[in-house]
Amino acid sequence: MIDIKDLCKVYLVGDERVRALDHATLHIYPKEFVSIIGPSGSGKSTLMNIIGCLDIADAGSYHLDGLPIEDYSENQLAQVRNRKIGFVFQSFNLIPKMTAEENVELPLIYQKVPRSERQKRVKAALERVGLTNRAKHLPTELSGGQQQRVAIARALVTNPSLILADEPTGNLDSKTSQEIMDIFHELHAQGNTIVLITHDNEVAKQASRSIHILDGQITEVTL
Repeated sequence: MIDIKDLCKVYLVGDERVRALDHATLHIYPKEFVSIIGPSGSGKSTLMNIIGCLDIADAGSYHLDGLPIEDYSENQLAQVRNRKIGFVFQSFNLIPKMTAEENVELPLIYQKVPRSERQKRVKAALERVGLTNRAKHLPTELSGGQQQRVAIARALVTNPSLILADEPTGNLDSKTSQEIMDIFHELHAQGNTIVLITHDNEVAKQASRSIHILDGQITEVTL
């Protein structure tokens, strides 16, 4: 699923070269649930952006589902993001003027999926996260946990190869955080590949496997 070898990414901050990724190597197999944990400034956001095809490395190789991502153009990366990756962000990233079902439908519109098919898939995605009865509500009418459920439904609706979750519990209280993690466990049990980025040990150790990143270097850890 994810095959990363010797990835390097360097940023210039003033006169200083900051090595965000330092020969990072990582392998994630289909249907795995993996957490990537590290403190602020460890390189995990850079790694997430490259895994999510939002950025490319300066050196090294990245294959997603066998595709050589490091050779792709911006347009090709956008197509991969739209078809293969479902994103779940800490801040939900919902469009305020759209209802829950309209937010979930949006990726399918970009994919030019016919309306009747979109309606079926949106309904099924909202059912999977237990929000059928809130489909017509705006984000401002939903709790933080409900908004994150909408974001998860939006990530699922395209049937992606990979669900990439960036601090998905970061803005939630402990009870709601566990409810969201329970959804990820259910999705994993249904065969979804999940990569979860976090700084929280308690969240990270709920994954089947945990990867630690520090100073741009990756090691596997037991939490």
